[in-house]
Amino acid sequence: MIRTIKGAFHPNIDGSVIIETTSGIGFRVFVPGNSSIYRNVEGDQVKLYTSMIVREDDISLYGFSDKESLELFELLITVNGIGAKAGMSIMSILSPWDLKNAIASGDSKAICAANGVGKKTAERVILELKDKVESFGDINHDTTETVYITNDNRTEAINALISLGYTKNEATSAVGRVAENDLSCEEYIKKALRDLF
Repeated sequence: MIRTIKGAFHPNIDGSVIIETTSGIGFRVFVPGNSSIYRNVEGDQVKLYTSMIVREDDISLYGFSDKESLELFELLITVNGIGAKAGMSIMSILSPWDLKNAIASGDSKAICAANGVGKKTAERVILELKDKVESFGDINHDTTETVYITNDNRTEAINALISLGYTKNEATSAVGRVAENDLSCEEYIKKALRDLF
């Protein structure tokens, strides 16, 4: 079981990155669209906390910049109907802090905003995890380890991409991967579109 991975960062497509270890092996790791990992540039040394999921026809790594996010993801995928893909979709639109609050307050609308997550599944997440999340360790929402897409220009760019036909998850991930801050809406859209093509 691979629990951490450290090495050179290489951007990839489809919500994943390549981490090249000192041994020269490049591991493909799926990362939430709002992760701070996307602030890095090619070749930067990074460390991810990982969950390795083994299925009959696939072995995949899912990576997070902090242990709390990893633990929350692993809690999410214990819910019936939430696989790794749906778990990553939820964690790409909600910060760990916001997800915990959504579960604790019963806000199914916030959870089912994730691509591929319906109302019944969101309600099941709340039902099954409410007690567990209340006893879950506090996540510091001021940490720089997670990118929160709250900038108005970023939000406008996401909405514009959705209106162009991209899914909310695709739009949020692409805009979240734009490393620069304080750009105009148009600049975020241009950079995100380069990532999407």
